[in-house]
Amino acid sequence: MEAKRSKVFKVKKRIRFRSRVIYSLVFLALTTVLVRLAYVQIALGPKLLASAQSTQLSTVPVLPTRGDIYSSDGKLIADSLPVFSIYMIRLPKENLHYVQIAKMLAPVLKVPSKTLIQHMQQNAQAPQVRLFQNATYQQISFIYEHRSQLPGIYIQLEPQRNYPMGDFAGHILGYVGPITAQNEKYYVNKHYLLTQTVGESGIEAEYEKYLQGKPGSEALKVNLFGVPTRRVGLDPAPTTGDSVQLTLNAALQAKAQEIVSSFVQHSPLKSEIANASAVMLNVKTGGVLSMVSYPYLDPNWFVNGTLGQHSQYLSTSDALLNNAIQSPGYPGSTVKPANGIAGLESGAITPSTQIFDHGFLQIGNRIFHNWYLPGFGWVNVTRAIELSDDTFFYHLGLILGDWHKNQYPNGMSYSQWVKTDFVKGIDTLFGWEYRFGLGRLTGIDLPGEVPGQFFIEDTQKNYQEVPYNLQKAMKSMKTRGYYVNHGAVPDLAFAAIGQSQMFTPIEMAQYVATIANNGVRLQPHLLKAIFPPNVLPNSSHAKPVKVFKPVVQARLNINPTFLQDVQKGMYEMANNPQGLLYQGGFAGTPYRAAGKTGTAQIYIHGQPVYNSVTIAYAPYRHPQVAVAVMVPGGGSSTQTASHLAHQLFNAYFQLKHEYFPKSQWLNSQSVLKQWKSSFAYQQPQLGILP
Repeated sequence: MEAKRSKVFKVKKRIRFRSRVIYSLVFLALTTVLVRLAYVQIALGPKLLASAQSTQLSTVPVLPTRGDIYSSDGKLIADSLPVFSIYMIRLPKENLHYVQIAKMLAPVLKVPSKTLIQHMQQNAQAPQVRLFQNATYQQISFIYEHRSQLPGIYIQLEPQRNYPMGDFAGHILGYVGPITAQNEKYYVNKHYLLTQTVGESGIEAEYEKYLQGKPGSEALKVNLFGVPTRRVGLDPAPTTGDSVQLTLNAALQAKAQEIVSSFVQHSPLKSEIANASAVMLNVKTGGVLSMVSYPYLDPNWFVNGTLGQHSQYLSTSDALLNNAIQSPGYPGSTVKPANGIAGLESGAITPSTQIFDHGFLQIGNRIFHNWYLPGFGWVNVTRAIELSDDTFFYHLGLILGDWHKNQYPNGMSYSQWVKTDFVKGIDTLFGWEYRFGLGRLTGIDLPGEVPGQFFIEDTQKNYQEVPYNLQKAMKSMKTRGYYVNHGAVPDLAFAAIGQSQMFTPIEMAQYVATIANNGVRLQPHLLKAIFPPNVLPNSSHAKPVKVFKPVVQARLNINPTFLQDVQKGMYEMANNPQGLLYQGGFAGTPYRAAGKTGTAQIYIHGQPVYNSVTIAYAPYRHPQVAVAVMVPGGGSSTQTASHLAHQLFNAYFQLKHEYFPKSQWLNSQSVLKQWKSSFAYQQPQLGILP
């Protein structure tokens, strides 16, 4: 019993000892805290209060990530990469340090101190100003190491536009740039930050409102020395821009650029070629499947700081122009299908009308030769298109102007005739071309499109070619019965064979697509759909916020018999050994195309050369695609343009695995994989000109 009591006593003693130890430790801890609080409150209080009062929160904007751009087959062709930028926060009395800060940063950033000071002084109302973009790790390290000497300076990670395939579709995508003094008011009114990057050309500019996104805000804690010490948080966070998907097929676009550039570089006429362009449209939707403007342009130059390295290339070439929509050229005989329909629909000729071609036609004291000097004998409109017979169309132009046997009709004077019957004839030719979309804006969703033009010779200006205002002439004829002009009889002949007009390749592509689509003119377009931010267009759950639907601009209501006669002539040109398209590369094509060649004399740098032009569509029976090719300085159509059109069609059908044997099919992934090793990709970087 005693042993048991002794054991219990010892246990209680141990518990009391441990309790005293714990109480002592707790007391010691509380005492330490109280002493520390007293020290902070009494000894450090004034200092900490001053520090707290000198620390401030600075709210700065955060730029959004621009939306991605995809091809129709889901290839990413424009995105954004993170880069480091150097900013300066606006702080009270900060301007006292401008010169000192600029002197420290100038040698590190390799920017003149005056330039940095100018940046610091601009836009004084903004909470921050960007001093430098694309900072290197060495530059960032310097700033962190010298933060106390660089008040208000901090590093911001922000998105920069990137074009991962270089010059791929460069003229279509366009490029981005900073807001400038010229457009500042416009963007400020739309609540843009002056540090935002905006689309300046191409799709980047056209769909800016979708791609841009919305800025956010971030609070930075800045200490007594003006050094940002901590990021407090985003409120609100920036919103990424929407994704834009185009109608372009990536592999076809890459192949088309390769075809055009390689052909030009290996052409014996290379020294005469100024540029080249080609457009391929979906006949049933108007969607652009490929658009080539050569020489090429890499939009990365405008965002990665290398633009100056390519200034000579840009200033000595047409690379800044999208020739497909901005460079009208003489179409030559490619207008003959439209003019044939003009003659048929006006009643000037019928499908059975035949004209004997001697190889030339005399108008007054001037001789107009057929391109085939012996002449083709008796031809009707279908045969004239097949053979591209000039003489037939010379006669057609004169018939439309009521000019017979070198005489004014019904005893008219020249001054009466030129204001009435001449205008009726020229308006019929130009008017039908205009209805097909020639000489007018197509409405393609790209900024900067230039319309084609019509011309006549001015007898009061030594037969100088002057613009002809078709709309004004047609209105005057309707309201007054005449239109004052100073044209000449040969204008009717010239207009009938495409020597008095200038059209862009996109107009030509729309025109031939309209013929293929039986007279239904569709608006060419590049937009396929718009998707929410960060959504992959071709994924199973992708739901677009906007889808482009084909736009019918006009239904020409052409007599089906007349249209078929013209289409047959275009078919024979590509499939009959006498046809120029057949001779220009289309012999034996399995898809059986239809088209028309064109050759017009032009001048480049004062030297006479030829504009090589071809329009075509395929297949003939159930058209899928239409193409237009224009190569100033490319010689005759059969030397250059028709071969390019043929190769473009081949690429289209080989990529679709149609008409060609399996051994000749093209694999889209292989084409894209080889893109960066192609001449087309390297051409602008090397600065090689046509």
